[in-house]
Amino acid sequence: MRGWMCSLFFLLPLRAADDARLEYAFGVLEQSRGAAGANERFEAARLADPTALPLVRLAVDRKMHDGDRAGAIRIFRGFSKARGGDVRAQLAYADFLINVGGGDAGALKLIEESLVPLLEKDPGNVAVIRRLVEVARERGDDAAAVGWLKSLATDDAEAALLFGAQARSLNLADEAGMRYEAALMAEPGNAVLARAASDHFRRVGRMDDAVAALQRHIGAAPWSLGLRARAGVLLFAGKRHAEGEQVLKELLTIDPWHALAHQALAKYYRLEKREPEAAFHARELLKIRGGTVSEFLEFAKERLEAGDAREARLLLEKAVFDHPDDPRLRTTLAVATHKDPETRARAGRLFREAEAVLAGDVDPDPEFLTNSAEALIEAGHTKAGEDRLRTAIRAFPPEAKEETAAALRKLAELWQSEGRNADAAKALLKRAEALGGGARTPDSPGD
Repeated sequence: MRGWMCSLFFLLPLRAADDARLEYAFGVLEQSRGAAGANERFEAARLADPTALPLVRLAVDRKMHDGDRAGAIRIFRGFSKARGGDVRAQLAYADFLINVGGGDAGALKLIEESLVPLLEKDPGNVAVIRRLVEVARERGDDAAAVGWLKSLATDDAEAALLFGAQARSLNLADEAGMRYEAALMAEPGNAVLARAASDHFRRVGRMDDAVAALQRHIGAAPWSLGLRARAGVLLFAGKRHAEGEQVLKELLTIDPWHALAHQALAKYYRLEKREPEAAFHARELLKIRGGTVSEFLEFAKERLEAGDAREARLLLEKAVFDHPDDPRLRTTLAVATHKDPETRARAGRLFREAEAVLAGDVDPDPEFLTNSAEALIEAGHTKAGEDRLRTAIRAFPPEAKEETAAALRKLAELWQSEGRNADAAKALLKRAEALGGGARTPDSPGD
């Protein structure tokens, strides 16, 4: 065994001189040990196989790290010449020069020298032309850039995307539109192409064509729900409201949780003064995306005023999950839970939790106090419930006549049910009746 190991020890250096893989492996080993010889091993590997791109990259990175830009370019240039005609190698060389050249005329010339010959064998190669366009634009030669772009295939998706991306600044909008249409005819299921084409037509004011590009794609790929929603939005933007509404409603039958569809419909219905429908979609959007505390509170209040405590509760449950430390959400959730017949029995716990997060210097909302009092009375804690009602009556503002009257009646009914304070209960009922037509009096029992 020892003899075999010794033989291996002497044999490995002999093989390493002409075996790039072995030299590279030894380099990795040296590097893992923190030894100083790793770079020498990597360089030996590159010299053994100077056409290996990963080894060239390692050498170039080392040169750049050492500040030897000229040496890095020399290594990559030698690699480029050794692999002339290899598209991948020449693109790697071009990208390197673009990154380190900084617009240097010499670097731009080297890029063209390495890339232009590739087009003789593969005219219209998008990756090559992309770099040549970048070089021409860097040089300020827009005419050359246009020439390269026009050499692209007219019905290829990748070519159309490159042409369209450059068209705006080169005054080629009309030709870009034709190329997008031709490419979409060839590849209607390409979502990236369809979105780019639609965006192009929208920017140049051709809204019908922007929609048509998406519709052609949707016809080929009906599962493309994101672009289906986009088509609905563009139909609204193009004043084709009925079509947009139909598209988005159909989308929601497929995916009821599609946020963009709800957002677009909510905005459209608000503009059309169709408030119930606008509110519905706005609430659904809140359920899907979440929202601010004020947004949740606004819609919860709206649902509670409409008598839909269940919808308010469901919305507030998500709100509290998203904003667990906000006392307003917790107090409103407790109220909604109490008002919802399905969950009324568990409202007591939520009232206690809400009280726990209320800051010491924050007075509870009178509606919260009234509903909390009801929950306490229903649970048999009548004394605590009575105290809450008294506090609520004092907390209601003068303009809240109806709410104050309701609290007065609840307190009177509590006393009557327990057979006490009969005269005071009658007085409370009279005060409540008076509040229906006039302001509260200073000597009201709640004061």
